[in-house]
Amino acid sequence: MKIFFRAITIAFLLTQMGLSQAKYLQSGPMAGYSEMREVLLWVQTNDAAAVKFAYFPDDNPKEKRFSRTVNTTHEQAYTAKIALESLEPGTHYTYELYINNKQVKRPYPLKFQTQALWQWRNDPPPFKFLIGSCNYINDTPYDRPGKPYGDGYGIFDTMAKQQADFMVWLGDNTYLREVDWYSRSGIMYRYTHTRSVAEMQPLLAAMHHYAIWDDHDYGPNNSDASFRQKADALDAFTYFWGNPTFGIDNQPGATTMFQWGDVEFYLLDNRYYRSSNNRLSGQHSILGDQQIDWLINALATSTAPFKFVVLGGQILSNLAVFENHANYSAEREKILDAIAQNNIWGVFFLSGDRHHSELSELRRRGQYSLYDLTVSPLTAGPNPRAANEANALRMADTFVGERNFAALEISGPRRERVLKISVKNASGEDLWTKEIAAKDLRN
Repeated sequence: MKIFFRAITIAFLLTQMGLSQAKYLQSGPMAGYSEMREVLLWVQTNDAAAVKFAYFPDDNPKEKRFSRTVNTTHEQAYTAKIALESLEPGTHYTYELYINNKQVKRPYPLKFQTQALWQWRNDPPPFKFLIGSCNYINDTPYDRPGKPYGDGYGIFDTMAKQQADFMVWLGDNTYLREVDWYSRSGIMYRYTHTRSVAEMQPLLAAMHHYAIWDDHDYGPNNSDASFRQKADALDAFTYFWGNPTFGIDNQPGATTMFQWGDVEFYLLDNRYYRSSNNRLSGQHSILGDQQIDWLINALATSTAPFKFVVLGGQILSNLAVFENHANYSAEREKILDAIAQNNIWGVFFLSGDRHHSELSELRRRGQYSLYDLTVSPLTAGPNPRAANEANALRMADTFVGERNFAALEISGPRRERVLKISVKNASGEDLWTKEIAAKDLRN
């Protein structure tokens, strides 16, 4: 009996010790990029602390290993990013969070996966990913007076239950306010406040995450390269997201790419080098020549059946409204012409920003149709009035004017891959679905 009570006492003390360290947890943990033998894990504390992870294959808990330890600092908003190396391809892992050498348990599973080594061996694996944009989390002292702009945080719980492999956040993932714009501390505060919302935590743990940014998680509304604090905004973006890289050709920015299975994603930066929307002379550009050249080279080299080009604003819509690429018609045509002239197949655009969702189709004579899937908003205010916009490229019955997200699934044999799009409401119900075969994205 004494042994029994001693065991109970030890278990209670260990639990309390774990809980005592939980007080240091601000947000996360979250899985970032996944490669075949390396995965990034992220977490944020609320004060300086020592962070590490334990991890093991789901089918062999005895193979538990520990990551290196990272000490979180005020300068990096108490975030920690730890790459787990020498993993095995195609393996599902369970992981544990440790703060100051004590395990911090979460009320939901902590999982990650490495990508499969399928080339020359099997057909590429099927996979599923989520997309969404425009995530506004209310903060009453600093919000505009009146009805709160953000709502419906339960959408995150719905998304966490989708059993997706990863999510691509399409920009406006947080909304910087006037009080945040012109100080580094303000920007870090806003990113922290958004990332800490309780409803988001299971989603962060449920799958891997990649992201681009748009104006609101970069700076003021419609902000461009002239934004004074853009270096601080980029720091925040790199601290809070687990993309594999940030910037191209040794130039700062948010641009990167990643591959999942046989599909490639090109995450573009539409802010750091953007000229003013109101500029009438000189170069009028969203992406800039260097980023466009990088993109076209990458697309031309790629053999992926689907090449997802991810940009905050709509690129295909013919309407020159708000921040659509149609306002930068010369650059838009430069990109579309380069795709045609280089006979690049499989291109498919993903965008956010607009507070409504729709699928645009650009039919091209003698060439395959280009598509732009716009998905917005998650928790920001929806704009159902956009249903009356005269976007001539909008496909019938694809407009959504409520809070929503999309689940995209890639399946089929290597030469017969199919994309299934399911745009869903906050409860996870399908609002519309559509299938597009990879073979239909060839000339």
